[in-house]
Amino acid sequence: MAATANRQWYFRFVNVYTISAFLSLGVALIGFDISSMSGVLGTHQYQDFYGNPLGARQGAITGAMAAGSFVSALFAGSLGDQFGRKITMQAGLLLWCIGSVVQSTSNGVAMLVAGRVISGLCIGLTASLIPTYQSEIAPHKIRGRIVSFQSLAGAMGIMIQYFIQYGCSFINSEAAFRVPWAIQAGPAVILFVGLFWFPRSPRWLASKGRWEEVLRVLARLRTANNDVNNPFVLAEYKEIEDRVRLDLLEVPSNSIRDLFSPKMRRRVFLGMAIQIWSQLTGINIMMYYIVYILESAGIRNVLLASSAQYIINVVMTIPAIMWVDKWGRRPTLLVGAVSMAFWLFLIGGLLMAYGEPNPIPNQPTTWIVVDHPAVSRAILAGSCLTVGSFAISWGPVSWIYQAEVVPLRVRARSVALSTASNWAFNFVLAVFVPLLLRSISWVMFFLFGSFNIAAFIHVWVAAPETKQRTLEEMDEIFEHGEQKPLWKSFTATRPTNKFDMLAKDIEMGKLIVHPPVSTF
Repeated sequence: MAATANRQWYFRFVNVYTISAFLSLGVALIGFDISSMSGVLGTHQYQDFYGNPLGARQGAITGAMAAGSFVSALFAGSLGDQFGRKITMQAGLLLWCIGSVVQSTSNGVAMLVAGRVISGLCIGLTASLIPTYQSEIAPHKIRGRIVSFQSLAGAMGIMIQYFIQYGCSFINSEAAFRVPWAIQAGPAVILFVGLFWFPRSPRWLASKGRWEEVLRVLARLRTANNDVNNPFVLAEYKEIEDRVRLDLLEVPSNSIRDLFSPKMRRRVFLGMAIQIWSQLTGINIMMYYIVYILESAGIRNVLLASSAQYIINVVMTIPAIMWVDKWGRRPTLLVGAVSMAFWLFLIGGLLMAYGEPNPIPNQPTTWIVVDHPAVSRAILAGSCLTVGSFAISWGPVSWIYQAEVVPLRVRARSVALSTASNWAFNFVLAVFVPLLLRSISWVMFFLFGSFNIAAFIHVWVAAPETKQRTLEEMDEIFEHGEQKPLWKSFTATRPTNKFDMLAKDIEMGKLIVHPPVSTF
């Protein structure tokens, strides 16, 4: 019986991988947006049609997406709790399609900004609920890998859309930017239709008291033959039941007050801080404005040269998916922060030492490197390595961590708040980075390098290791750690085997699980 149960339990990986990979199309939309803007900044078609937007004007165009995302992310948790993760994501995908149409038919900056705000409303919903949904359907041993799928999807979205944009840049008409913006609607339509066949989150079903459906969904996700009597299925059901009943019966509140209660606010603020630091690492400089950076470095074919970092972004995300559940969240964040700080300091130092004021007026950059090809190549390499360091560390882990450190009763709202923090800083940076490039130039890289050092210190002091722990074990990790000195309480610990012991007791008949009739 044990061998049969293990073979059936192995099916959970295939099933959950398939669902998560397909679901990650929703995160690929973020990548499409990033490249749809960064890929047109250096084209004369875009500049001529929209009046060569520079500084704050270009920042407003770029930041419009983040502004819409921030607004919708604030409501994503409440909508996800009330209507479910699936329906809320589908509503967001419809908004994305509308935004793509408005952008691709825009007749000026105002209409373009409006279209990007509408599309941003989708991203705020999907970016909040996709990691929540993935973490709630994933087995605890591979939860980090499953949620990391969205980072790979985002990286692939950036790369694919960038090459579409690059290919269209050779079209000597408005189609150079209209066609790529219209193409963005395709993946959203596919995901919208596919979501009809996806199961609901078992933990969301549990929060609504739909226990029979919880067991059926777990059996569908974890076994090849929908075996509701599989000991691992029953063990997971038991853990969910115990935790949900404790949360919703003993602590029935699901309000904002509960979100910021003394017991919860430390975790909520930690998830928000990780998302904020992920924006302050400097990744948005490289993603949105790499064309400006390479122009400042003295590289001529900036559109082709910048494609290298998007390829590296995809390649370096793969190791994170494969091994983040072995490396752990904490070491990955620490190493990533140090490495990004080093590369940003290097870029800033090279620009400071070899750059000079740009003699050509009305340019995006006021500081350029002239006739130093080795320095130009070093800056390009530093940019690529910054992106690679982010892709293997903060890129995936920032989304994993926010969804797994809080209990079910506040998870959707907490993740929504963390995501809103991400988009708030995304908006600020998108608007002000062009101004910083024109005003302080190379100093900006030292500024973001310093942010990475601050992020390293914060993670070292305040972030516990959560790898391979069940979502229901997070209370134990945080509450027990509070009684120890910070530098000792947050070191990595060996994951417990409580779940496997529970499954073994069920298999041997020591524990009987009787799923109740759905009620509450």
